[in-house]
Amino acid sequence: MRAHRVSVWFSLVALVLLGSGFGSELDPTGLKLCVTSNSRIQNLCGQNRSAVPSNLPGDTEYLDLSHNAIRELTDDAFSGLHRLCFLKMSDCGLTGISPHVFEKTPSLKVLNVSLNKLSVVPDLSLRNVQILDLSYNVYKSYRLPNSYRNFKNLDVFALGSANATSVRFDDFDALQNVTLRHLVLGAGTKWLTYESGALAKLQLLQKFSLKVTFCGNFELLDSILEDLNRTRATALRFVAVFPDTCNVSGNPFEKIQKMPQIRNLSVEDTRTNTSFLEQFIKDVLESMVQELSLLNIAYDEDTPGGFRLPNLTHTAQIQSITISKITHMQYEYPKFEINFDLILKLTYLKFSGTGMNILPCNIFSAIPNLETLDVSDNLLDDKGFWWPSCLQEKVVFPKLKQLSLSKNRFYSLSFIAEKTHHIKHLESLDLSFNSIVLDGVVDWPFWLKELNLASNNLGDSVFNFLSPHFERIDLSKTGLTVLTQKDVSKFPNMTHLILSSNSIQSIPANLRAPSLLSLYVDQNAITSVFEEDLAGLPQLQTLRAGNNPFVCSCDSFWFITSLNKSLLPDWPLQYTCSTPPSHSGKPLTSVQGLTALNCQTWRQGLLGLAVIFSIVVIIGFLFHRLDGVWYGKMLWVWIQSKRRDHRRSENLRSALFSYHAFVSYSHRDAEWVESQLVERLEGAGLTLCVHERDFVPGEWVLDNIVKCVESSYKTLFVLSKHFVQSQWCNYELFFTQHRSIAAQHDSMVFVLLEPIAVDSLPKRYRRLRSVLRHRTYLAWPGEGHRRQVFWASLKSMLRGGNAFMVLKDVALSITETTPLINAEEEPEEHEDSESDAF
Repeated sequence: MRAHRVSVWFSLVALVLLGSGFGSELDPTGLKLCVTSNSRIQNLCGQNRSAVPSNLPGDTEYLDLSHNAIRELTDDAFSGLHRLCFLKMSDCGLTGISPHVFEKTPSLKVLNVSLNKLSVVPDLSLRNVQILDLSYNVYKSYRLPNSYRNFKNLDVFALGSANATSVRFDDFDALQNVTLRHLVLGAGTKWLTYESGALAKLQLLQKFSLKVTFCGNFELLDSILEDLNRTRATALRFVAVFPDTCNVSGNPFEKIQKMPQIRNLSVEDTRTNTSFLEQFIKDVLESMVQELSLLNIAYDEDTPGGFRLPNLTHTAQIQSITISKITHMQYEYPKFEINFDLILKLTYLKFSGTGMNILPCNIFSAIPNLETLDVSDNLLDDKGFWWPSCLQEKVVFPKLKQLSLSKNRFYSLSFIAEKTHHIKHLESLDLSFNSIVLDGVVDWPFWLKELNLASNNLGDSVFNFLSPHFERIDLSKTGLTVLTQKDVSKFPNMTHLILSSNSIQSIPANLRAPSLLSLYVDQNAITSVFEEDLAGLPQLQTLRAGNNPFVCSCDSFWFITSLNKSLLPDWPLQYTCSTPPSHSGKPLTSVQGLTALNCQTWRQGLLGLAVIFSIVVIIGFLFHRLDGVWYGKMLWVWIQSKRRDHRRSENLRSALFSYHAFVSYSHRDAEWVESQLVERLEGAGLTLCVHERDFVPGEWVLDNIVKCVESSYKTLFVLSKHFVQSQWCNYELFFTQHRSIAAQHDSMVFVLLEPIAVDSLPKRYRRLRSVLRHRTYLAWPGEGHRRQVFWASLKSMLRGGNAFMVLKDVALSITETTPLINAEEEPEEHEDSESDAF
């Protein structure tokens, strides 16, 4: 294959400060590992405290006491903090830690006591610790106590001291059987001695970071690399490997070629020269390394012609190169000469933070298999990336799929869209953190599926400048104030929509995006998320909605209680209440009083019906057990009697009767009438007419019946089976019935002495049939406790008569105008109408 040599030109950039310490790398990981609520974070950093506060909340999960003056941790320093998971005490001047202090914090997973004055590696009881940082203390030996053998969950361990300049053979014996993913060793100073085999004991080690300076003693580095080659480590990271004053010579990384398991190699925060870089790159290309990173490197150009990639006889295994923050110390454009035949397997290339303002046009075709190019954080603009002298270039990134132009100076969206038509396989374009303006007609290629326009001031009209073929759209921090169904409907194949850090107030209830898998609306102005808002997103797998001003009322009930929280990667830490004021700042998970009964009216209705039904059932049960039916019937008779008394008060105002009641009964029931009825009623001051006592001797029986009925306020019928069989009782009932019709009031009172089957009565007893069928009678109770109610009701019905006025015309009218007709001789067809009348 024909060799291509390309000169890549970079502009001048200033020196960059060394990267931050290991402790800062822990915080994001530890927060995600430990913290479930913002209310459980206690940040007491830099408050001039001399001891751990004793009044910390018992549910504290994250505690930061850094930059205080706490000299020692005693046994009871964290008593009561059983949920403490993350403890950071960096730069506190700690000189001693009790071996038993963390026995009272069984949940502790992250401990950072870096930048203190610990004179020895502390003996700790931390069975569940996963991340431990003891770096930048003052101990003189790396010897680990035996208690570290119990750190079975230890994942990341940082150990380093400027005073520890030697590594002994048995220093790390306690970690031999620990599955340690990442070991960070050293404090950026020089080691004097290293006993071979010390690191080789860490057979389960996966990644090794070395913060040790080497200069003039590369044999020590060789021994370290030989030991690491005997572990399972696949990633090596060297930080500050050469001091600024070191004149690098020789080949310090020659051993890399003989470490076949190493796949990832990184050199950070160091200063060197092009001679070393050429040899180092040669060693990497001849090794099995697939990912190479050069981060924050300053170099002097000490070779004529600048940097030249050496010629090799084979294609290297390198697939990814990251070059970030490279500084050329000669204050002139650096020169690179690269043979791209060596890196035919290269698929990922990143030039970030280099100050590059022009990308040479022939680099487009120099790396034929490149799929991802990241030139973020440079000084490129529209013409710098596609500058005029490159317009004739025919082959432009033949396999490029992802292009990142983030943090540059691009501005014309229409110009960029036009140029992307030349990159035939481009699928993803990142234009975030630029100065993009929406200018003119924008024509995107149909093969472009993803566009990132985050952190550009674009406004709500941005949706009109996007392609309907887009599947992934990032519009974070673009000045959006509203999201509508009309906007979303323009992208039928959209799977990911990121709208973080805008001013959107709500998710539209009619939102329909059947293909959407991921929706980010965090850090907006959304106060509530309703069930109907997500009803049109059947495929949704991820919803990020944290850091919004949620209203903690029934509007948020469904979101808090019913939404599948596996959809929310930021739950519950980023979800807090904004209103009402009583809940402001509290996590949504702690809101009290939002229950299904309080917030769902249909549940309230069901509960109300259930309560009413239960009350009715209970009352009905008690009504039945306490003879409520009988008492109710008595009450009804009494009420009806009072109503009838009121209706006929006008008719009876001038009436005078000799008796309160005429008693109609069968002679076979005489015993009950005399011993019970007469004795009880006349004893209460009522006057009764009884035929055996009050009929006039010598007169016809019928005449006596008529006179007694007319001279009585009521006629009291004692109903029994004997009554039905008595012919005289039939006459008495007949006369009384016609008297009621003529006088237009009900003068009949019925007492049922014993049960009578309605169907067994003769047809002539129409009135009696109606009485028994409609239960308008007083029944003689069997139990004694009911009899008081019976007598009271009966007396009330009979006391309505006025003993000082006589209405003889009414009685005469009954006898003169109403013929005595035998009920048995009446036509059959009139039975129903008469029965209804009575």
